[in-house]
Amino acid sequence: MHKIGIIGAMKEEIAPLQQKAVTTQTQTFLGLTFYKAMLYDKEVILVVSGIGKVNAALCTQVLIDRFGVDCIINVGVAGAVYQKLSIGDIVISEDAVQHDMDTSVFGDPIGIIPRMKESYFKADQHLVALAKSCGESLTAKARIFTGRIASGDQFISTAEGKQKIWDTVQGYCAEMEGAAIAHACYLNDIPFVIIRSISDDAEEKANISYEKFVEIAAKNSGELLEKMLQQL
Repeated sequence: MHKIGIIGAMKEEIAPLQQKAVTTQTQTFLGLTFYKAMLYDKEVILVVSGIGKVNAALCTQVLIDRFGVDCIINVGVAGAVYQKLSIGDIVISEDAVQHDMDTSVFGDPIGIIPRMKESYFKADQHLVALAKSCGESLTAKARIFTGRIASGDQFISTAEGKQKIWDTVQGYCAEMEGAAIAHACYLNDIPFVIIRSISDDAEEKANISYEKFVEIAAKNSGELLEKMLQQL
């Protein structure tokens, strides 16, 4: 991989990487700052996309059009949906879907994007395998899972909302950007993988748990990405 795009929705999600990267240039597009840098002898472009699917998709397209990235890695935190996940665990994407895409009034299953060939966007298998391999040597006591990332413009904080995501799209974790990044990568034929560390349980006290554990979770996913960069 010659040029790697790295997206975090929030500054906390890429801060550990920025601290170790040697930035060579900054550029601003659509109000977003893109940091061209060297990290573990790899050329990377680091960016904070902002929260939500539209921000994430626009950011991804800029990485592809303006910077010509060869692959995109989305790193950050998420709320647990799969019952075996605990705070600090990591989910590596097998694929990603928009859990709030709902045209069920026309008979479509939730998650299906009308008139598109694909709605469940598959991550690059090489990147997935590398992430799994690197996850085995993390210093944190984080368990590694591979599964579906469920994205929507909602912060999930009820047991009912969490159960709906599992029942409809079988997402392992819920967040707000991954599937939009995956969607843009699919349309542009760009390899991607999403790495999400669990910051909360997506239930009633999720907001409190999130504030407490977001930096710990972000550190775990960031460490995994660092190990990947050393082998890419």
